This record gives sequence, structure tokens and C-alpha cells, in this order.
Amino acid sequence: MESLYTAMPVIFRYDGYRFFFFSNEGNPLELCHVHVRKGGAIAKFWVTPEIKLAESYGLTSTELRKLHTLIHDNKPLIEEKWHEYFKT
Repeated sequence: MESLYTAMPVIFRYDGYRFFFFSNEGNPLELCHVHVRKGGAIAKFWVTPEIKLAESYGLTSTELRKLHTLIHDNKPLIEEKWHEYFKT
């Protein structure tokens, strides 16, 4: 559950979806991944070592395939923002 006090750096937005990560992604830091939210629906995708759905709630299989493609197409940007933010 999101905390009101946890920063959520947004990487990009597309078609009502918000692609982001939490500022407190574990200690030790988890592998690079991205959260995606639209309305009350949310998903988490691992970005490295390969793009893979970790979990989702309220999204259809069609939406998840679309998100997988968007993450694939934006993988360099996601990894850049992740490493920039977490200084890894």
C-alpha cells in the first residue's frame, strides 16, 4: 500500500497510465522495476534482467500486453531514470 509520505518519481505518462517507482524500493535495493497505475488498477514489472510481470490488480490481459510493449520500447529511459535516482 502506498504511503502518503513516500515519493513516487514518475518516469513518464501514456494514455492515462503513470509509469513510476517508489523512492524507498527496498534495502537492499530491489532490481530495476517499474510500477504502472491507471485509476485503481496497478501493476509491477521487473525491467532487469528481462521484462516480466511481477504482479497486477485490475488490469486485463490486453492492457498488460500493451504495458509490456510500452516498457520494452522505453526500457533505456526507465533504466536511466532508475540509475539516476538511486545512484547505482
